[in-house]
Amino acid sequence: MRQVLALVALCMTLLGAQAATLRVKPGEALQPVLDAAKAGDVVEVERGFYTGNFLITKPLTLRGLQRPTLSGGQRGDTIRVTAPDVVIEGLIVRDSGDSLKDQNAGIYIRPGAHRAVVQRCDLTYNLFGLWIEKANDVRIEGNLITGKREYNSSQRGNGVQLYNTTGARIIGNNIGFVRDALYVDVSHQAIFRGNKLHHSRYGSHYMNSYYNLWEDNDSYYNRGGLALMEVRNQVVRNNRTWGNSDHGIMLRTLQDSVVENNVVAGNNRGLFIYDVEYATLRGNLVVDNHVGVHLSAGSTRNVVQGNDFIANREQVRYVGARDEPWGAKPGAIAGGNHWSNYLGWDRNGDGVGDLPYEANDMVDRLSFRHPSMKLLLASPAVQALRLVGQQFPVLRVPSVVDAHPQMQPTHKNWSLWRDKHYPGQ
Repeated sequence: MRQVLALVALCMTLLGAQAATLRVKPGEALQPVLDAAKAGDVVEVERGFYTGNFLITKPLTLRGLQRPTLSGGQRGDTIRVTAPDVVIEGLIVRDSGDSLKDQNAGIYIRPGAHRAVVQRCDLTYNLFGLWIEKANDVRIEGNLITGKREYNSSQRGNGVQLYNTTGARIIGNNIGFVRDALYVDVSHQAIFRGNKLHHSRYGSHYMNSYYNLWEDNDSYYNRGGLALMEVRNQVVRNNRTWGNSDHGIMLRTLQDSVVENNVVAGNNRGLFIYDVEYATLRGNLVVDNHVGVHLSAGSTRNVVQGNDFIANREQVRYVGARDEPWGAKPGAIAGGNHWSNYLGWDRNGDGVGDLPYEANDMVDRLSFRHPSMKLLLASPAVQALRLVGQQFPVLRVPSVVDAHPQMQPTHKNWSLWRDKHYPGQ
């Protein structure tokens, strides 16, 4: 064993001795230095402006000194990486080409370029900021990524595109003015933490991806904050998604996932839940949205407990064939949600409402189908219709029912999240 350890130590010493630091100065060509570098070398680029479509074909570190600029001249990829264990840091990378067919990117991490690291870079005026394809265990951290903002959304690329990867770490990036800030397709066991995602179509767009963690991100001023579609085994916690023109969090065809302790504020629809089963939603603050929750398409067998639904114009928009129970499991005496429009009482002072909360009644259902009816909601005739529906169960419509609503919200500072709407709404 000692001989083996000694041999390993000797090999590491020899590799370290062979590594070199190469310096590129303004006016010099960068690509010949990248070509001449050996595996493990460090290529340092001094502050300046370097034009070209740069190719990295061996494991090395490309490091900017005082933030030099690498420009692709608006053609192709500015940097293309084909080797594993490449580190790119401290650069301004800009001006990729415009071909959506060729997926032009500021940095294109090609299949097999495993364990790539891109950190503390500005990727600006590229079609795609980073395209990462069939490369595992990449780390993208602390970057500023912006797209070609004068382009229409459909003509832009995504900020970070992950395709067919495992083990990615996307941490602490600021991404905006792209099509989707994060686009994740067939990519598993990834962590997305501490990112700011804004002024895009979707802050994050998940498709067909499993076992991912989405934590402590801010998603705002997008069309949609977070879209999870055709996925399972997700953990979405401690995020803030606010001021999005459509939805805060979309859960569509999702199973076996946890959505907890998020703030969903000032969106058109706070939570859009479609074809969702065996999910747990708990501890979330859903506040000041036009619709707090839009629930449809047979979303059932979910656990929805301990959430605060406050000051949404419509708390829940639900159309279904039968009641959907939320809150505590049958037989429990606590564990419900807080509803700011609950009209029941708490006679024994235990903090739990004595009457079930029902999200929708017959009048609500009619107003969903006939929006113009909202003009009459304050009229005596419509109020009489609501009263008739309460008194005669034969006229009752299916609803979300919380058997043990909480009288007080868990989030005491909920009012700080009011008036966070999308500009102009």
